[in-house]
Amino acid sequence: MVTWSNIMFSNSNSPIMEQMIFFHDHSMLIIMMITIITLYMIINIMMNSFSSRFLMEGQEIETIWTIIPAITLIFIAFPSLRLLYMLDESFTPSITIKIIGHQWYWSYELSDFNIEFDSFMIPPTEMKPNSFRLLDVDNRMVIPFNSHIKFLISSADVIHSWTIPSLGIKMDAIPGRLNQSFAFPNRPGIFFGQCSEICGANHSFMPISVEITSPKNFIKWMKSF
Repeated sequence: MVTWSNIMFSNSNSPIMEQMIFFHDHSMLIIMMITIITLYMIINIMMNSFSSRFLMEGQEIETIWTIIPAITLIFIAFPSLRLLYMLDESFTPSITIKIIGHQWYWSYELSDFNIEFDSFMIPPTEMKPNSFRLLDVDNRMVIPFNSHIKFLISSADVIHSWTIPSLGIKMDAIPGRLNQSFAFPNRPGIFFGQCSEICGANHSFMPISVEITSPKNFIKWMKSF
């Protein structure tokens, strides 16, 4: 769970999210180095009243601070392009789940197993002591871990956004359009998300709850319908 004191990402539960966190750390290291060096140069020039005129203008210095940023951008661009291609890579899924956004709840369809259900937020008056306010739902989406999952995401009314940070998924649900995303969850647990696109008055009250469990428990869950 993410709390108010947490300034980092949620713990990853998919290879894609792991790569996103690695890329974030890689980029932040470069940004911090640039910031420190730039601040040092600015402070040094301000504090030193005997600045050399060759430091402020000259062919050599112009060449240096053109080449160095170009090289720095290459070190950021290559990992970024690699991650983008990984996000677009498609797999042969074990399970396909269709997700439809409504004002203001989510519908889930597992067409292969003839399962359909709606998922509404649990009102505060009906919450249990161990429930999470504004995050728990009456019907969780259950999926098995160590399986390729394909998500087909759309909307029945306005634009929504189906988001599970731990899986590295944030996909817009657009009326009349079917977007797709893939995940490979590698550990069990209950993972939460929320609609990430302002979709109306109750935008804050359509959470997402995904329970990732063993294939055996997943089969038991399917038989309960």
